[in-house]
Amino acid sequence: MQEALFTHDLPEEMTEHVGYRGPAVCRAAGVTYRQLDYWARTGLLEPSVRNPTGSGHQRLYSFRDILVVKVIKRLLDTGVSLQQIRVAVTVLREHGVEELAGITLMSDGASVYECTSDDQVIDLLRGGQGVFGIALGSVWREVEGSLSELPGERAEDEVPADHPGDELRERRARRNAAG
Repeated sequence: MQEALFTHDLPEEMTEHVGYRGPAVCRAAGVTYRQLDYWARTGLLEPSVRNPTGSGHQRLYSFRDILVVKVIKRLLDTGVSLQQIRVAVTVLREHGVEELAGITLMSDGASVYECTSDDQVIDLLRGGQGVFGIALGSVWREVEGSLSELPGERAEDEVPADHPGDELRERRARRNAAG
């Protein structure tokens, strides 16, 4: 585990003050925009930096949100039910962002278990409950690496950050220029 993961002096891009728009989240977490939008609309994972109602405003997801999106994707890919994923997400919300790096999620495909020590992982494996695990520390490093190449912005920014490949923004700009 990297020592920096547990510091109270997190880089600003990992705090709740900096957010990332949908296209950046999708690139960093490996999900489609449709999945991300569905999860936000159904309350599985609502963006914590800015969650506007109505059209015309972009959702902004924090580093922590993106970490959870990537975990949701991995759990879905391994066949865990959406009901169990909702339970896991609720448990993850109870932890501070610094604590997440020390958690390993274990699953037998039906249930998800939270482990905060090697002994807990071993106990689950011995009991036959753990078939696979997701170490959030490694997911943390993956997301951190992906986000270092993507623009973040603050909720109160007047001018949105430039997002290469943001097709929706490009279409709106062309429509406004033509009209």
